[in-house]
Amino acid sequence: MSDFKQCITLAITGASGVQYAIRLLEILVAENIQVLVMISKAAQVVAATETALKLPSRAAEQQSYLTEVFNAAPGQIKVFAKEQWMAPVASGSGSPNTMVVCPCSTGSLSAIATGASNNLIERAADVVLKERKKLILVPREAPYSEIHLEHMLKLTRMGAVILPASPGFYHQPQSIADLVDFVVARILSQIGLEQNLVKSWGSEYLQTKGDNEDG
Repeated sequence: MSDFKQCITLAITGASGVQYAIRLLEILVAENIQVLVMISKAAQVVAATETALKLPSRAAEQQSYLTEVFNAAPGQIKVFAKEQWMAPVASGSGSPNTMVVCPCSTGSLSAIATGASNNLIERAADVVLKERKKLILVPREAPYSEIHLEHMLKLTRMGAVILPASPGFYHQPQSIADLVDFVVARILSQIGLEQNLVKSWGSEYLQTKGDNEDG
């Protein structure tokens, strides 16, 4: 039996905002969750542009690199190549109950909405949808075209969660990291994990046991 709390699929595609995926992966590892990771070629380019990560090109090397960077337990991070069709995420019998595509490029959004399944990321998302499991898509684009919006509506009707990388400001962020944490906190909530990155709206008004009620 696995020593991990649960298993989650994380796909990183070629939209700006790879920082969200990095922070999410960091937290999932710290929470003792096994993460099945897929990284598109475009995402590797974006990561090299936006971050200091030096991702190798091959999946096996990426797995070793991410395991070291995040101090993950052996086997906690599994990285699969785009045509690794024997990966568990390629079948309903092996796919985890939750998949996050973060960030989700509009190209990936389109492929997932139309069931293209041209690579493992697209197939994994297709499996999650057909099995009625939870699919969370984190697009980062501006503005959205009618095509993008139609695909989002279609996927929402299929049961997917569209969670745009649109940080709020009511928590008075003081850094870029605070903005990243806002979006990651929303993803964690959708996954069903408790988070302390950002206070919930109105949390200061929630009564604890023994408090006196007004009136």
